Amino acid sequence: EMQRSVRREVRHASQELGSVPQAVSLYDFSDKYISQVALIGIQMIWTVDFHEALMKMSKEKDKTVMNTTGKKFTGMLQDLVATCLTDLKNKTNRTKFETLVTIHVHQKDIFFEIWKKVREHKVRDENDFEWLKQTRFFWKTESDHAIISIADVDFVYSYEYLGCKERLCITPLTDRCYLTLSQALGMFFGGAPAGPAGTGKTETVKDMGRSLGVFVVVTNCSDQHRYRDMAKIFKGLCQSGLWGCFDEFNRIDLEVLSVVAMQVEAITGAKRQNAKFFAFPGETIPIKLISSVGYFITMNPGYAGRQELP
Repeated sequence: EMQRSVRREVRHASQELGSVPQAVSLYDFSDKYISQVALIGIQMIWTVDFHEALMKMSKEKDKTVMNTTGKKFTGMLQDLVATCLTDLKNKTNRTKFETLVTIHVHQKDIFFEIWKKVREHKVRDENDFEWLKQTRFFWKTESDHAIISIADVDFVYSYEYLGCKERLCITPLTDRCYLTLSQALGMFFGGAPAGPAGTGKTETVKDMGRSLGVFVVVTNCSDQHRYRDMAKIFKGLCQSGLWGCFDEFNRIDLEVLSVVAMQVEAITGAKRQNAKFFAFPGETIPIKLISSVGYFITMNPGYAGRQELP
C-alpha cells in the first residue's frame, strides 16, 4: 500500500517535470511533494535536460545548448538557496530543501565538469562513459516505473517511504563506490567496502540505498553471532527485498563465517536463476525471494580481535 502511494506520487511528479522552472516554480513543485519525491523529481529534470543537451550538441551541432542548460541549472540552484534563506516554518521543510541543495550542487558541478571536457573534445555525445557512469534517473512510461541507471546497470526504484532524510555530500569517491557497488549488484553479487574506521563505508551504502528508494537494515556483527541469527536476518531480507549491511563483518567467528558463506551462495544462486522461491540451507520450507535484495559487508582490516577473512 505504502509503495503504491509513493509510486503514484512519483508518477504525478514525473508528469509535471516538463513545466518546472518555467510554468511551475521550483519552490511550488518541491513544496507539493514529499521530500524523496521532490528529490527524485529534481534528479529526473537534471537527467532529461543533460541528456537532451548532449544529444542536441552532437546530432544537431547546437553550440548554444550547453550554455542555456548550464544557466538553467545555476538558476535552479540559486532558487533553492534563496528558499533556504527564507522562513520555512518547520525543521522538516528545512531539511528537505537543504537536501535538494546538497544533491543539486553535485549535479551542477558534474554538468560544468563534463561541459569542460566537451570543450576539450574529450566528450562527444550522450553515449560517452563520462555521462553514463553518473547516477541517472528516468521515468519509463512503458513499464510505468522510475528507473535508475548507473553505467550499464538499471535498477527499478523501490518506492520505500524513507521519510525526510539528509543525504551525503557526493564526492568523486562516493561516485566511484556507487559505480562499483551497482556493477556488483548487476552481477548478482554483494558489495564489500573496506577501509579505516569512520571513513563512511556504512553511510555510503545507506546513501546508495536512499537514492534507489530501498530500506537498508544495518546489523552490527559481534563475536556472539551464531549461524542461526545470521540465517534469520538473511531470510528476512530475502522475503522483504531489502538491503542488509553487515557492519564489521570480520568480527564473526570463523566457524560461523563458513556457514554464512553457504547461505549467501544459496541466495546468489537463486537470484541468478531469477527464482521466486528457493531452498535456504537448513530450512524445509522454500523461502520467498524478492529480487531487489542486496547484502553488503563492511570491514576494518587489521584490528585486534578480528578474523582475517579467507
